Amino acid sequence: MADDYYKILGVDKKAGASEIKKAYRKLALKYHPDKTKGDKVLEENFKKISEAYAVLSDPEKRNQYDTYGSADFQQRFSQEDIFRNFDLGDILKDFGFGGSRRGGFSSAFGRGGQRGGAGMGGNPFFQNMGGGGFGQQQQPQMKGKDIEYEIPLTIHEIINGTQKTITINEGGTAKAIEVKIPRGLTRGKKIRLAGKGEMSPHGGPAGNLYIKSNPIPSNGYSIEGNDVFLSKKVDLTQALLGDTIEVVTPDGMAINLKLPAGTNHKSKMRIPRHGIPQMKGNGCGDLFVVINITMPKKLTAEQKELVQQLEKTGL
Repeated sequence: MADDYYKILGVDKKAGASEIKKAYRKLALKYHPDKTKGDKVLEENFKKISEAYAVLSDPEKRNQYDTYGSADFQQRFSQEDIFRNFDLGDILKDFGFGGSRRGGFSSAFGRGGQRGGAGMGGNPFFQNMGGGGFGQQQQPQMKGKDIEYEIPLTIHEIINGTQKTITINEGGTAKAIEVKIPRGLTRGKKIRLAGKGEMSPHGGPAGNLYIKSNPIPSNGYSIEGNDVFLSKKVDLTQALLGDTIEVVTPDGMAINLKLPAGTNHKSKMRIPRHGIPQMKGNGCGDLFVVINITMPKKLTAEQKELVQQLEKTGL
């Protein structure tokens, strides 16, 4: 789940720059590594509040964050993009931690043992927080837009997996993509094809392509999660007296199912592990046979007489 920068700093989404700075200063004094003495949890908190402040203190980045939302923003912008032009040394110096203007954020958070400001250069925490070159005047490389593609699948394809060719529009040109559908791709689940989404308009990485399943009801089967439901018609006498009925499972197996005497209309009879396999793992859903008792619309004279006799017995 993507981090909410406003919640991390404990400010409202309408908070002004001074309120955001005040909130960050309070948290920085609490979580700064010089005070937490190697506590990894508190160091991680410091990373999070610094990232949140790097975005919310910059009007352009904050506008992008508010526009795209937390999850989409963090997909589009890398850590380097987020911390670019953000001089932590000056900020912490202002808060009373010392620091040097020389080198800016890249020297405070850089790689390879780069020296940072006072109280930071010798701390390995700062040397692992980000990439070099954050001080360069570059525009963030926006990631291309992600694409979602819903593909219709039969129950047989969902159970066994399949290969599909889909066509997406890329810059006005139709592009064919081969997609391997894993077994168990039921409604609500999706697979990700990295870099198969829209190209970035600014030279950044391409977005991702997400394939979603749209199960097609077939042969009387319907799907709910990993369970399969099959409606089975039986006569009134079969429901009253009991019987053995044949059921064909989604994977093509014929099973004799015992129908108990006195079975009610719409009763569900469960056949374990004959549903949809889990996409990850060895589990499998169940097959539920829904009993649909058929009522005759017209009785013969003999049938009507027999029913009248049953009525006299209190049935």
